Amino acid sequence: MALLAFGKCGDARRTTLNSWSENATIERVLNRIAEEKPIRFTLQQLGGFTHNYTTRLGSGGFGTVYKGQLPNGVLVAMKALNTGDKKLMEKQFKAEIGTIGRTFHANLVRLYGFCYDSIFRALVHEYMDKGSLDTYLFDKSHTIAWEKLHEIAIGTEKALSYLHHECEQRIIHYDIKPANILLYHNFTAKVADFVLAKLCNRKNTHVSMSGRRGMPVYTTLEILFMGQVTYKCDIYSLGILLFEIAGRRSIYDESLEEDEH
Repeated sequence: MALLAFGKCGDARRTTLNSWSENATIERVLNRIAEEKPIRFTLQQLGGFTHNYTTRLGSGGFGTVYKGQLPNGVLVAMKALNTGDKKLMEKQFKAEIGTIGRTFHANLVRLYGFCYDSIFRALVHEYMDKGSLDTYLFDKSHTIAWEKLHEIAIGTEKALSYLHHECEQRIIHYDIKPANILLYHNFTAKVADFVLAKLCNRKNTHVSMSGRRGMPVYTTLEILFMGQVTYKCDIYSLGILLFEIAGRRSIYDESLEEDEH
């Protein structure tokens, strides 16, 4: 009887352990799903992640980027959007959250989270330790093998193909250039900076573009004058990018007068 009781108890224990194991697996799945969704951070949390904005990675027309680290040890790049024009800042914030926030691809910079404060807007992306492609194309002190440049070109094309053809709504990046192609430690290319991006219904061939636009050298003249964009504008920009990769130099020469380009 004792052995029978022990057997029943052992069966019950195994059932409980199996049930716990299944639940643990489900918990891991749920946690993984949660990790893949952008998280809303507070202003105080961002201050802690960046050690009060100690390490500045760079700045541009859309904001300033700082290096940070999440509590789990993951390095991040935190972009604080410019606060000069609140309407423009709001538009840029919505563009990034509404586009990159719904994507997940090996050649797109991942958005970990964001901060939406009354006076502050910020985006928290994965940290790309090799910086941007323009450094390796235009700075003669940096070198990169042709094989890696070929992989970077292919990776960029894959990212655009995903945005244009595989997302539920087509995403037009509209600012493809070397500065927005970021590189991981193994020189994996990831497309970044979606502040000019547009969502496009597949039934519509054109999307209106108003306000700030990308660099003219990467933009077709038709788009500059008509104020409308299609996903083909990204293809044109990619073509210019490929010319720059092949020549390892910028097509745009600031030393020339405007009518000499």
